[in-house]
Amino acid sequence: QISQLRKACQVVIATPGRLIDLAKRGAIALDQIECVVLDEADEMLNMGFKEELDTILAMTPDTKRTWLFSATMPKEIRRLVKQYMSDPHEVRIDPKTAVNEQIEHRYAMVRNADKAEALTRFMDLNEDLFGVVFCRTKRDTQELAEGLMKKGYRVDALHGDLSQPQRDRVMKRFKLKHLQVLIATDVAARGIDVQDVTHVFHFNLPNDNAYYTHRSGRTARAGKKGVSIAFISRREKAIIGRMENALGIDFMPISIPDAKAIAAARLDRWAQAVMEREENQGLPMDLWFAMQERFEGVSKEALLNRLVSLELSKLHVTRGKDLNWTDEGGGRSTGRSTGRSTGRHAGRPSGRPFEKRQRPARAENDKRKKPGKKKFSQRTPFAPADDGDPRYSRRSRSDRRGATNSNKREEAPFAKFKKKKKGRK
Repeated sequence: QISQLRKACQVVIATPGRLIDLAKRGAIALDQIECVVLDEADEMLNMGFKEELDTILAMTPDTKRTWLFSATMPKEIRRLVKQYMSDPHEVRIDPKTAVNEQIEHRYAMVRNADKAEALTRFMDLNEDLFGVVFCRTKRDTQELAEGLMKKGYRVDALHGDLSQPQRDRVMKRFKLKHLQVLIATDVAARGIDVQDVTHVFHFNLPNDNAYYTHRSGRTARAGKKGVSIAFISRREKAIIGRMENALGIDFMPISIPDAKAIAAARLDRWAQAVMEREENQGLPMDLWFAMQERFEGVSKEALLNRLVSLELSKLHVTRGKDLNWTDEGGGRSTGRSTGRSTGRHAGRPSGRPFEKRQRPARAENDKRKKPGKKKFSQRTPFAPADDGDPRYSRRSRSDRRGATNSNKREEAPFAKFKKKKKGRK
């Protein structure tokens, strides 16, 4: 990089840390530049580059022109504007016009534990899906990617813990479509420019509407259409309504595909590929005769049944499990059995009403003894239990209280030995 800077350069694009390092080495001088551009200024502050930005801007002349681009305008951005810019002009894009009209916005209500399987169902339903999944944290991104890779899906993670060579390797695989889905965080996905992205999945809703605009903008590029799907809970339904009003878009519900729909789509693609395949294309004749002899005696129905079963066994869908939630609550849309109204227990009595059981009357000549209660000696409140005890004497209440206090005072010296000392020894 130092050797490249020695040549005639009109524009230098650098990260804050590397630019300061090159300036300290004397490889670049910032005292004669004419223009400074701070791109993604809010994200640079969130990543902890506040001191680096102050150092860089202090090296630049006061006559420079400054361009600052930011998705949000927090207090720190306002501080940079006030400190390093004179008479600035603010250009603000209306959020309602920033959203691409070619994007179809959808939401699916699903439990948090079922989001990973819901994603795989969309991938199984549409093999041409080429998308980006956004997670909130680096840990969620890595765990989701590792879980899907174990199931055989072509995915990888992109987050801040990756080194630059690792990031470049992941992006190269994604651009070459060696990956079907890229799982990334908001910070790591900044600047991703990949064509033909068909779907964007929001594993978690962003905290700012501007982030949703940036996320969904990864699809529907160059005049093409795209789909943005958000996985939400019932509580987040109100957030969807506020996003509709703020961004001027309409969210439509979408159902998570079930096993039957995925199997039908998979078999349809498989049957179409079989019918489009020409006979004996690239198959040696000796292998053809060997297979013909191998399957001799097997009927067409039995052979087709086995081929279809083999194709369906490649799916990762849990059988018969509905992942969709409804607005009414109470679990999934299919509902759960709450008693004996359905199933194999239908029609059986649900139990006797709560009532006191009647015990049969005992005969008069029954000589069995009834279990009686233990008899205790009855004692009146003022009957002395022990002679001389002032608590049970017939004196007045004040006299009894005084006698009791006197007894306590007499027992006080002995209480010192019984009481344990609190705290450390």
